[in-house]
Amino acid sequence: MDLLTFYTDLHVHIGSTYNGNPVKITASSNLTFSNIIHYAHEYKGIDMVGVIDAHSPEVLLEIDQLISQGQLIELAEGGVSNGEVTVLLGSEIEIYDHNCSGPIHVLCFLPSLEKMKEFSNWYQSYVKNPNLSSQRMYIDAVSLQQKVRSMKGLFIPAHVFTPFKSLYGKGVKSSLTEVLNPELIDGVELGLSSDTQMAEQVEELKNYTFLTNSDAHSLEKIGREYQSLKLLRPTFQELKKALYRFEGREVIANYGMNPLLGKYYTTRCRECDHSLPQYGKCDYCGSTKIIKGVKERISELSNKQVTKNVDRPPYIHQVPLQYVPGIGPKTLEVLRSHLYHDMYIIHDATYEEIKKLTNPAIARRIYDLRQGRLTVKPGGGGKYGQVID
Repeated sequence: MDLLTFYTDLHVHIGSTYNGNPVKITASSNLTFSNIIHYAHEYKGIDMVGVIDAHSPEVLLEIDQLISQGQLIELAEGGVSNGEVTVLLGSEIEIYDHNCSGPIHVLCFLPSLEKMKEFSNWYQSYVKNPNLSSQRMYIDAVSLQQKVRSMKGLFIPAHVFTPFKSLYGKGVKSSLTEVLNPELIDGVELGLSSDTQMAEQVEELKNYTFLTNSDAHSLEKIGREYQSLKLLRPTFQELKKALYRFEGREVIANYGMNPLLGKYYTTRCRECDHSLPQYGKCDYCGSTKIIKGVKERISELSNKQVTKNVDRPPYIHQVPLQYVPGIGPKTLEVLRSHLYHDMYIIHDATYEEIKKLTNPAIARRIYDLRQGRLTVKPGGGGKYGQVID
């Protein structure tokens, strides 16, 4: 079975089943456990999704209620399922210990509901508000890594190159070893402003599997990035095998936004919003309020001769449908109601199928984005890039 996987913020998705019947949940609905499951499956074509608020007592209570009502079951190999979507239980945590240059976000996934409850109880002793996502944990990073490994979980640095709250963006000067034990890292999440070609310039990342995840903070942003996995079943243990390319399990392809569409691809001045060739002082207004772009940060970290020990899967650039000029909420609703879900529309629907439901211009744009022919204005300074027709 080939699956697609992603992370959202109430964070992994894995997907592609083409049976529709959309439920009455809109993009503006709350990020509840139940809403995520329905939206991921019916609108996005996702088979497995990871929730990174699963440490929260409120979320754990909701999971227990859904299990007692027969709406979810626990899987023997990890995760919970409603029969259509598997949910992996994770926690996004902010670390800022004495070794960090700045705060970093990491993802911790636990193999079972029992282990997540145990982790949650332990976690509550080191945070101020255990009910919120991405809380700063007052513990050193390696101790957190050791705890996750002792519970047979997965430890994954999140959106590692973004300028704020990430491993390379803030946490370290030049090497992950300044903060983390490299042997206790199970994978690396790239983030919206980078792709495989950019990340593999960093020598110390050569042995880690790259993950492309949405980091979604709304239902509609589920599926902006994901990966196709070769698994036997959509479970925690199968995902773990894929991260280590064990017994034939593996990442088949990474699907992600063109890095130019990310909010932090280029270096940009926060005062006048001009893109800059280098970090320091703005050439236009003289301000020093500059946000360093991911492109420049990776250039600082890059090695001239990187030894490639891993045959990387292809990284396929995609543009979320909401970025395509001419596609508003009504057009998107029409496409989804007739063409199953976003994964099918973006990657598989024919020109004629799309044109019949919209118009030739929109059909051409979707087809062009599939072929990488749309022009993109780079993002930076906290503003997303734009597709230019």
